[in-house]
Amino acid sequence: MHRPPILKIHEIFASLQGEGLRQGEPTLFVRLTGCNLRCAFCDTRRAWDRGEDLTVDQITDRVIGLRRDFPSEWVCLTGGEPLLQDIGELLQALTRASLKIQVETNATRPPVFPVDWYTASPKPPDYDIHPDLTEVTRELKLVVSNELTTETCLRLARLFPAETPLVLQPESNQGWSIQKGQALLQKVLASGKANVRLSLQLHKIIDIP
Repeated sequence: MHRPPILKIHEIFASLQGEGLRQGEPTLFVRLTGCNLRCAFCDTRRAWDRGEDLTVDQITDRVIGLRRDFPSEWVCLTGGEPLLQDIGELLQALTRASLKIQVETNATRPPVFPVDWYTASPKPPDYDIHPDLTEVTRELKLVVSNELTTETCLRLARLFPAETPLVLQPESNQGWSIQKGQALLQKVLASGKANVRLSLQLHKIIDIP
């Protein structure tokens, strides 16, 4: 008999999407435990290790329960790095529950199931991107860290279709990173790349989960 995978989940909660092109939309979040990169600027280090073992049915039931009090058509799988775990059956279950699905990934792993929205956010120093992600990604999101350069922005953008937006996200809304993000945006635009945006983390500005 097939046994559905047990997934390690750090938290499940309702909030507004704080990042990227879907910023401000009511969203149900499933934060999975574990990450293969562990960046120095990570703001969710708590999800690297701690978590609860849950079945696909348990996760889906919790998400549906949240939706009763917080009506939302979107669920976002994030982390950590959600694609490190076997989330295929969870994605299918959430699809059957008539939810639109966003997966936020550091782009080192291949997509496992068609979803409505893949956010690819490659990280330094290598900025690796799995080739299978390039055609399904809805937005390329880069943290404006010390390492990020104009050349890196342009090199990564060229891996995706021209219409894929490039979102520059200042590191934890810090002033130096906002200034650098504005300068990068101007230089990237001047190089001929369209569809470039600067996006602060809304959830930190209005102090929500």
